Amino acid sequence: MKGRPPARPGAGATGGKGPRDGKPAGHSASGKPSDKRFGDKKPGDKKPADRKFDRKSADGKPGAPGRARGGAKAASARKGEGGKPPFKPRTKAAAPAAAKAAPAAAKPVAAKSSAAKGVSLDVRQFRVAADDDGIRLDRWFQRHLPDVGFNIVSRWSRTGQLRVDGARAAPGDRIVEGQTIRVPPAEARPDMPEKAKRVRVIDLTPDEIAYAQEMVIHRDAQAIVINKPPGLATQGGTKTDEHVDKLLDALLFDSESRPKLVHRLDKDTSGALLLARTSRSAAHFAKTFSSRTARKVYWALVIGVPSINDGMIELPLAKQPGTGGEKMHVDEEEGMPARTRYRVIERAGNRAAWVELQPYTGRTHQLRVHLAAIGHPIVGDGKYGGKDSFLTGSISRKMHLHARRIRVDHPDGGRVDVMADLPTHFANSLEDLGFDLSLGDMPLDDEIDRTPTREDEKKFARQHAKQVRKDRKGERRSRGGGRGE
Repeated sequence: MKGRPPARPGAGATGGKGPRDGKPAGHSASGKPSDKRFGDKKPGDKKPADRKFDRKSADGKPGAPGRARGGAKAASARKGEGGKPPFKPRTKAAAPAAAKAAPAAAKPVAAKSSAAKGVSLDVRQFRVAADDDGIRLDRWFQRHLPDVGFNIVSRWSRTGQLRVDGARAAPGDRIVEGQTIRVPPAEARPDMPEKAKRVRVIDLTPDEIAYAQEMVIHRDAQAIVINKPPGLATQGGTKTDEHVDKLLDALLFDSESRPKLVHRLDKDTSGALLLARTSRSAAHFAKTFSSRTARKVYWALVIGVPSINDGMIELPLAKQPGTGGEKMHVDEEEGMPARTRYRVIERAGNRAAWVELQPYTGRTHQLRVHLAAIGHPIVGDGKYGGKDSFLTGSISRKMHLHARRIRVDHPDGGRVDVMADLPTHFANSLEDLGFDLSLGDMPLDDEIDRTPTREDEKKFARQHAKQVRKDRKGERRSRGGGRGE
């Protein structure tokens, strides 16, 4: 038959039914028995283990050993004889591709070393603990294998690789204490290139850097407090190019992150302004301001003298219509609640008073609107006090409102408690009016020692004894009235 492959050495002429030279199997060509222990064979001989994989011949009968490699040629011969091939023959282009793919499939796949953190490359089994009884399966992965994301868990579930007690499981299934979770090998993550550190460019002049650093009155690892001068805005805006936010790059010092603003002061208000040096401290300080645990104390010089030395102003505030939100006013119906505590420190006759202010809420322009509303505008505040907010003589026409003190809980424990010195124009006005600066720093309510003294105890005892005598006297009178009847 044309195209039949030639017989290999060691295969008989009868199609492999017996040895070619008639010698029994297990003997060499020389007639001596072969020693299988030492592999007595020729290069062209097949291994005994390969004989069971021999294919059948063209007529369906078992072929001789080694005839499997000629199967493709036998099929070509049958086609030449007029028979239809039982399968589509390979093209010349596909054969080399298959030949190249075969060795690659035989190579063992090497596991990458950059596996997900905390996850083994081997299949593992976990037993559900009592603390995880009743939770969802995806929640279990969040607790114990957080580096395995939800998308990976879902894919394992769809492909049947994720199992609980041998059964396929879904991410939303509830697990029970004692069950066994089969976790497939982790999917290796590619090594991510390290991000280059961004170099911060400080676009400030040496004079601006020195100006900003001179304002610092407190600095630690988490916070910076500056004494903002009057006339410097906290943040930029329309026609406002110079502001504190622009100068924050000058306050990096030994930190890599830029300080962050956590509250504001009006442009014409001077005094203590708190800055956060880290994201953690910024979140902490923001919480203290929103929860009203931070305490701020202001000093103000006002026109006239309030009739009550220690009072509380409670007037709701809202944006004044027609001003574009630049001005506030008292609105009893739609305004937001606003509370301001004030205490008179000293008075200059009926002309002016030096007062301490403590805002219990943080509305825009709250202190200025409240004082103007009770008839005692801040000296120099023409926006809310008009022409009546200025004093004649040597008193400056600048606004006399100063953030004297700020006290806030520190994120690392303790407190940040800082006082800011008065600006020059405010200090000069107090001196011209004859005020004593040593009287200004009054203790906060929680700083006052309310422990009863010996005199307080004696006073309380006298009042108690007086009340007892009074009650007894009234009791005797009631008894005497009863006898008279």
